[in-house]
This record gives sequence, structure tokens and C-alpha cells, in this order.
Amino acid sequence: MIPILLTLAVAQAPHTANPSSPLLSKETTLTARATGTFDVKVKPLTADNADWGAFGRLSIDKTFHGQLEGTSRGQMLAEGDGRGESGGYVALERVTGTLGGRRGTFVLMHTGTLVARHPEMVITVVPGSGTGELSGLAGRFQILIEGGKHGYAFEYSLPAGRDAEKGD
Repeated sequence: MIPILLTLAVAQAPHTANPSSPLLSKETTLTARATGTFDVKVKPLTADNADWGAFGRLSIDKTFHGQLEGTSRGQMLAEGDGRGESGGYVALERVTGTLGGRRGTFVLMHTGTLVARHPEMVITVVPGSGTGELSGLAGRFQILIEGGKHGYAFEYSLPAGRDAEKGD
């Protein structure tokens, strides 16, 4: 299961926020792009109930550096062919920290597939999950891996009156 997840992460195609996307409401404006690095630990968890499916279940623990400073914790469910050629996963992770000078929390939702070793991954902010100064946050998160180091590019928006840069 872990080889499928690593394959998805390593070869992930770029995704950028689309201002006409239903994920970004008409009341928001794409305001910023945050970049940086993160450290990640993924560990196997025991299944809650094997009768519901024999899916791989893993914990996600991240520490973000750069324009997003903070931590996240989450869970992932995954299934694959056992050869690392095809599979899929879903995950939710709650991020706590500071983004563009604004403090709060939000949830990222992952969906990923691997078909004949060709990965696709989409990570978006769960609508309505932002709290504190990140209330109303929307956007897409991209994982970048170069030379074994994890990085991110996060295109995001906040409602009018909550500019991405603090003090604007």
C-alpha cells in the first residue's frame, strides 16, 4: 500500500486553482500563492472494522515551513493492486498554523488514483473548514517532490476583507 502512495506523491501532476471553479465562490478573489517545504510521517494504522473493507489505513503527520507555517494530522484510506501499478486513496488532514500572516485551521481533502503507473492527485480545502483568520479559505494544494524533499504550492483565496497578506 505504501509504494502506491509514494508513487502517487512522487509523480503527481501539477494542479492550480481555477477562479471559475465551484470551489471558489463568486465572493472570493484568488489572492495568493504560498510555497514552502514540509516534513511528513506516514504510519500504518489498524482497521476500525475489517467487515467494512480491507483498506489500508494510515496516519499523516506533517510540519509545514515557508509561507504556510504549522502542522497537520490526518488519516488516509488506500487500496491497490499489490504491484504498485494501480490503486487509489482518499485522505483528510486538519492543518493548524499561519498562512500568509493569518492564523487558523482548515482541512485538506486528498483524492488520488494510479492507473498503469500514471498518477493523478487533487488536494483541495474542504469548503467551510477554515477557522479564525482563515475563515472562508478556499484553494488547491499541490505536493512537489524534488530530490527526495517534499514541497508545496498552495493557490488560495479568502473572502473580501480578508486579504491574503496581513495588513492589506
